Amino acid sequence: MTVGYRQFCPVAKAAELLCERWTLLVARELIAGSRHFNELRRGLPRMSPTLLSTRLSQLVASGVIRRSAEGPMQHAYELTQAGQELVPLIETMGVWGHRWVSKHLHDDDLDAGLLMWDIGRGVDSSVLPERRVVIEVELTDAPRDRRHWWLVSEAEHVDLCLEDPGHEVDLLIRATVRMLTSVWMCRLSLDEARHTGDITLSGPERLKRLMPRWLIGSPLARLGAQSLVARPIGA
Repeated sequence: MTVGYRQFCPVAKAAELLCERWTLLVARELIAGSRHFNELRRGLPRMSPTLLSTRLSQLVASGVIRRSAEGPMQHAYELTQAGQELVPLIETMGVWGHRWVSKHLHDDDLDAGLLMWDIGRGVDSSVLPERRVVIEVELTDAPRDRRHWWLVSEAEHVDLCLEDPGHEVDLLIRATVRMLTSVWMCRLSLDEARHTGDITLSGPERLKRLMPRWLIGSPLARLGAQSLVARPIGA
């Protein structure tokens, strides 16, 4: 940990722990439900494994998370009471960021793998048929090895695949990474993106109509979008 602020103020003491680079994003991933190191890595693909291990150790030592063994080679991480009390802080930061900071994403902010990982864990599968439903997502401008993804939903469980699972595709979605990110981050509605042709769907009309109900957007982005409706900027 870097040298602290050397102030007794509780904001300063909290910032000494939480404002280290990547720490709040590690907390975000734990709040989102990630419990294992590899899950955290998928949500933080540009964070080095060494730094992730360091931040997890710091959070354990500070009592924000606890680590437990789940076998000889695997550990799980979960939030303590102190960690759970970070939830409203993370949500408030997400809302503020949605309102004031993240309107215009740079190309470096876009990541096909992170987008699909977030979508995969955020799909509301309860609105999809209980039978197996296979949704292929083609990110037309992504690198070749990150261009095709499959969401396999069955009995309200969703698996994300980067290799063809070998099942018949029920719905094909074609979009650029930026456009699908804009929809997922609640900056653009699916209907708006389809109207301009930036997102195209191929499949049965029933599954097309269901898409706005299962692709409901990032939880933090939804909170931000709701805040803009309730408290418009400049109103």
